[in-house]
Amino acid sequence: MSKPVVITADSTVDLSPELAERFQIKVIPLTITLGEESFLDGIEFTPADMYKRYHEDGTLPKTSAPGVQEFLDFFTPLVEAGNEVVHLDISAELSNTYNAARLAAQELEGVYTVDSRMLSTGVGLLAIEGAECRDRGMNAWQIARRLESLTGKVETSFVLDTLEFMWKGGRCSGVTALGANLLKLKPALEMKDGKLGVYKKYRGSIEHVYRQYIKERLSGKAIRPGHIFITESGEIDPAVVEELEKLVYELSGCKEVHHTVAGCTVSSHCGPKTLGVLFIDE
Repeated sequence: MSKPVVITADSTVDLSPELAERFQIKVIPLTITLGEESFLDGIEFTPADMYKRYHEDGTLPKTSAPGVQEFLDFFTPLVEAGNEVVHLDISAELSNTYNAARLAAQELEGVYTVDSRMLSTGVGLLAIEGAECRDRGMNAWQIARRLESLTGKVETSFVLDTLEFMWKGGRCSGVTALGANLLKLKPALEMKDGKLGVYKKYRGSIEHVYRQYIKERLSGKAIRPGHIFITESGEIDPAVVEELEKLVYELSGCKEVHHTVAGCTVSSHCGPKTLGVLFIDE
C-alpha cells in the first residue's frame, strides 16, 4: 500500500497562505538578508516591508537558499511520520535551492525532488497539480514523474514597470535601465529552458500595457481549464487588478483565477507594479 504523500515547495512558489492551506502544500522559506539582519521570506518580511526599506535608504535585500541541513530538518519529520514527499523548487538555472534539496533527499527514503524549470506561481501551478494528483490516489513516484512531464507546458511571464530593481540587483546594465526609462519601455520577461529572458518591450502607461500583455499571452492558447494565476509584486491599484481578473476570466475560460502577491525573492528583482499571468498549456 502506498504511503501518504506530502507536496512541498520553497517559498518562491508564491502561493497565498490560503492556497497553501487549501491544497495542503508545505513551504520552506528562503532567507532575506538586509545588512546584518535576516528574515524568513513571506513569514517575517514582505514586499511591502522591502519597498519601505528601499524608499528609506535605497537598500535592496539579498536572498539565499536553504542549505542541505535545513532541507533535512524540513523533510525528516515528514518522512518519520510515515509520508513520502514530492518537493518542487525554483529553476536550478536561477538558484542553488534545487541542488540543496536534491542532496538532502538523497539522505532519506521516499523524497522526490523536481526542478520546476520555473519561478513564482509557475512553480505554484505544478504544486497544485501535484496536490490534485495526490488526492486522486497517485503515489509519490508517479506524481514526481507527472510534474516533470509538465514543466515544459507551464507558461510563466511577467511585465515590468521599471528596470530599476534589476539594475540595482545586477541583472541588467544601468545604460539599459536608463534607456528603457527614457523611452518609457515596459519589458516583458518569460521563462524558457529554465532561464528568464526578455521577449518583448511594450510602450505606454503600465495599466494599458497590462491589458495588452494579457490579451497577447492568452490569445489563441489552449489553456488548461483548472487554474490560472495573476501574480503581482505589489503597489498595483486593487481596482486595476480586479479589472484584469475579469479580463483573464473572459479570455482563459479557466474555472479559477488566483490572485497572489509574489514574495520578496521574486519582488526584490522585478520591483513594484510587476504583473504576470501564468498557466499550463493543454
